[in-house]
Amino acid sequence: MKEFDYIIIGGGCAGLSLAYELEIHEKLKDKTLAIIEPRKEYKRDKTWSFWKVTPHNFDDCVKKSWDNFSINVPNKTTYLECNNYPYQSVDSGLFYEKVNSKIKENKNIKFFKDLKEIDSKNSFIFNSVISIKKDHNNLWQHFSGVEIKTQNDSFDDGIFNLMDFDCDQRESVHFFYTLPYSKNKAMVETTWLSKMNNVSQKDYDDQIKDYIESHLNLKNYKIVYKEEGAIPLFYPVYEEEKNKINIGTAGGMTRLSTGYTFLNIQEHSKYIRENIENISNTKKYEIAKKYQFLDEIFLRVLEKHPQKMSEIFFKMFMGSPKTVIKFLSNKSNFLEDLSIILKMPKWTFIKALFY
Repeated sequence: MKEFDYIIIGGGCAGLSLAYELEIHEKLKDKTLAIIEPRKEYKRDKTWSFWKVTPHNFDDCVKKSWDNFSINVPNKTTYLECNNYPYQSVDSGLFYEKVNSKIKENKNIKFFKDLKEIDSKNSFIFNSVISIKKDHNNLWQHFSGVEIKTQNDSFDDGIFNLMDFDCDQRESVHFFYTLPYSKNKAMVETTWLSKMNNVSQKDYDDQIKDYIESHLNLKNYKIVYKEEGAIPLFYPVYEEEKNKINIGTAGGMTRLSTGYTFLNIQEHSKYIRENIENISNTKKYEIAKKYQFLDEIFLRVLEKHPQKMSEIFFKMFMGSPKTVIKFLSNKSNFLEDLSIILKMPKWTFIKALFY
């Protein structure tokens, strides 16, 4: 069996982002790379959205960008600007096409369906496949979304709705999310922050249909695309091994309070590329400890007091959206962190320190 210098396990967002970063910076001219990915074909299956707080390689895969957004709780709506850090939505189909077209130019990069097809004993491995122990107490962000097309102009495509909490909460945290790609096309998503075993929340089709017809007041529309998924709001099992680095969600690149992962993946890929010549001895890359600590407290409050979360999210954005965006995107300084903390219900969060 053939040996490779590097192996990437998992050809999803994290694996392909790393392969692309290495390839465009010519780190694979004299090195071989195997990508282990079981899927038969690449097609659109995800939508990755985030505030652009740092440059990345995939501006040409952005389906839409917004400078304005809203947050809604029962009887209250706030409209906010994010022109300093526009909110971008990356189409996974465009992403897959771009990356695969590029890396296919390099004969040193090969795809395989299974790790057993190659000799991996002397390779450096980048693993993006998460390992999760079954634990019904873990929190997840689980979601389902549909892209709809209407006959008439039905949306203001200059503003997106980040969170609409005016919906059935079922003793959890539930909101809808609307991304208008054009005046007659939008992604509408139902999102739950709860324990994954809560089957009562998974009537996704009924939730979305009711929201579109009752809240968006649309009757004549066509579903042109659908996606569904779940993001762990906890760090997967991580065992340090020689000549192996976990990447993506498996490597702790998901921000637990938000589920945002895409830009963290890009920054991790850049870090690996910059240190690839000495990767075996390179310090582990991770989201800053302060965010890990604050997210842990935040999620304790979310689990114990789900009924308070809509107001907490609403108040968080009041004042300076720029500060909140930087905080949620791992780019805030101490004073900005402090301004966010001071907006939180203090006694509730203090008690969460001792749960």
